Amino acid sequence: MRSLLPLLLTSLVFGADLKPLLNDKPLPAVAAPTLKEPLSAEWSQAKGKWTPDNGVLHMVEIPEDKHVPVLHHKVGLSAAVIELDFKQDAAGAFYVGCDSDKHVGRVVVLGGSVVIQEDSAKASHTVASLKYNAKVGEWHHLRVEWKDDQMACNIDGQELKAQHAYFATAKKRSWLAGSKTADVKNLTINGEKNVEAKK
Repeated sequence: MRSLLPLLLTSLVFGADLKPLLNDKPLPAVAAPTLKEPLSAEWSQAKGKWTPDNGVLHMVEIPEDKHVPVLHHKVGLSAAVIELDFKQDAAGAFYVGCDSDKHVGRVVVLGGSVVIQEDSAKASHTVASLKYNAKVGEWHHLRVEWKDDQMACNIDGQELKAQHAYFATAKKRSWLAGSKTADVKNLTINGEKNVEAKK
């Protein structure tokens, strides 16, 4: 039991207390939805149903979509810090990613691991992986960062970093996705907007 104590303490001390992974200076605030009212026009429900309710964003898969639920944030960021808490109600994957005209990179939380993937080819390529059991029915804190040709994450105090030339592709949006049903809260996005996004 004693060996679990450091992990339990780490999982409680997250959010603002997490050290930077890639971005060594604070980035401007881009989005911090209260999740108590409908999402702004910067957000788009690409697949599934995403419903804000009293500070929690409920995600539900729609079978007719034949695709996992996806929520786009339509602001391109050259450097970014995305933080959130998520809880999955069913076994599957939870994703945080970024796109250009097509997918660029993603952090994927699986049943027994966390991976960082790049999407230069049709099939996503895993660049780095970490063994981690994000249990169904429990809240987990996830921080995702990207900058230049690097992407990184911290899940409940466990860090993973990756580097790939394709990560440097100019981004047009970021996105969240999940399997079946899941909840998200305490969602914030900080970042530096791409030149194209500032025009």
